[in-house]
Amino acid sequence: MRSKLAALLLGLAGLPACAALNVFACEPEWAALVRILAPDAKLFIATHAGQDPHHIEARPALISQLRQADLAICTGASLEAGWLPLLQQKAANPRVQAGQPGLFFAAEQVELLDAHQHVDRSMGDVHAEGNPHLHLDPRRMLRVAQALSTRLGQLDPAQAGVYQQRFGSWAEAWRRQVLRWEERASALEDRALIAQHSSFAYLWHWLNLRQVADLEPKPGLPPSVVHLRKVLQSAQQAQPFVIVQTSYQDPQPARWLAGQIKLPVLSLPATVDSQRLDLNAWYEGLLTALLNAATPAGRS
Repeated sequence: MRSKLAALLLGLAGLPACAALNVFACEPEWAALVRILAPDAKLFIATHAGQDPHHIEARPALISQLRQADLAICTGASLEAGWLPLLQQKAANPRVQAGQPGLFFAAEQVELLDAHQHVDRSMGDVHAEGNPHLHLDPRRMLRVAQALSTRLGQLDPAQAGVYQQRFGSWAEAWRRQVLRWEERASALEDRALIAQHSSFAYLWHWLNLRQVADLEPKPGLPPSVVHLRKVLQSAQQAQPFVIVQTSYQDPQPARWLAGQIKLPVLSLPATVDSQRLDLNAWYEGLLTALLNAATPAGRS
């Protein structure tokens, strides 16, 4: 009996282990969701908070990582249109091509803000499908996570129940956290602000803030002196409490405007830290920065 048991154990040891999924995340926010639902996955993140995800170089390292991926999770809504198709072509990985279960677009799982029936270059950097920066709304992140847990189960059927269980546990805690954030954010309701681009539009929508001016004359075009003077005139009437831009945008235009109307400037990370991948800490930081800017202490 012992010899048979030893032979059985030896045979099992020789079987290949269940390999962890190899995941290519276009942006850190999606890597953060993968880490929650599939903590054992092998993760590669193509971008970080210091980069504009619209404009990424299709480097050989990215091609190599996409070639190995079982799943590529990206924003979609044309956010990565300037570089993801080239990566797919160069990587030649059939698992992550259009229409395959190994390609997951977050934007396809939720309703987007600011969709357009017609778009042309005269409108600037506008996405016909809608604003792609949906990860700034934690309620939409919940729906994306639910869809992602289902997709992970399709790619890894043996662990499908585990993915669903992880999502259920996380979703329950996430809903409670969102309610706490909304309660804190009630002090910001209907406050006016100035921002650059539409990067934080979903955050404003969630928190009931009003973006009354944009530092860019058209989406994707750098601020000009003529346009900034127009913003200055309109800002004096709207009485905004802060100027907001992403950490990767040129700070000089916002600083000039802030000096004219004596407002604080917030340079906020447009996504989670690639090392920590902590969604809670990121949302908490955004909300705290806005609340501080809305108080006299925040203007010191």
